[in-house]
Amino acid sequence: MQLRLIRNATLRLNYAGRDLLTDPFLAPKHSISSFAGISPNPIVDLPCSPQEAIAGVEIVLLSHLHSDHFDQVAQELLSKSLPIFCQPGNETRIAEMGFQAVTPIVDSVEWQNIRITRTLGRHGTGKLAEEMGQVSGFVFQAEVEPTLYWAGDTVWYEEVQAVIEQYRPDVVIVHASGAKFGDSDPIVMDTEQTIAVCQQAAPAMVIAVHLESLDHGTVSRAELREAADANGIQPARLLIPADGETISIP
Repeated sequence: MQLRLIRNATLRLNYAGRDLLTDPFLAPKHSISSFAGISPNPIVDLPCSPQEAIAGVEIVLLSHLHSDHFDQVAQELLSKSLPIFCQPGNETRIAEMGFQAVTPIVDSVEWQNIRITRTLGRHGTGKLAEEMGQVSGFVFQAEVEPTLYWAGDTVWYEEVQAVIEQYRPDVVIVHASGAKFGDSDPIVMDTEQTIAVCQQAAPAMVIAVHLESLDHGTVSRAELREAADANGIQPARLLIPADGETISIP
């Protein structure tokens, strides 16, 4: 298995010999509106061209349709015949964008000897979570690969814990920016919640992404590493890739 972080939640996964793309967010730096009144988004450039980011992908997986997870640039650049897997309820809107092979994952699907199972998420707490809407994560399984759990835009709560207990993933990808609006609670995992995942999922490898890309993020890579060190979590167990970095996992 090989993972390349493009930016935010945009990942290139080579899994069981297949090339998958998650949540393509390809907008140029400062080309869309601020989320927190601090800066136009995204706050950093892509580490490569948008064309390189999507070259050769065989399928796209969408955790939800917020603008930082499937943006206008991606919608225009991706082939309309490319298979897209999404959460139930998003398929009509994606088809209206012109995409011709859209499959909602209710429970799980088999694709090219890979089982992809949808999991639930909670994009914040209380009323804010309701306003943010439905989000999903996915578990990937194949005979020749580690079990991978991409939690998506979710906070740490009982459903995430249940997925870890049920599947015992070898690798967990978390969105760890602690994004928030003003004095709201975080809408994705923050430092404390990411540490909780590391502790709950041991001995799994945790990979923290969705960092330092949007103006409502509150956690930096350096702060997360410092907190992990303080809690005795070794660098080999919590990877915090830079944009453009590739991680290979045997």
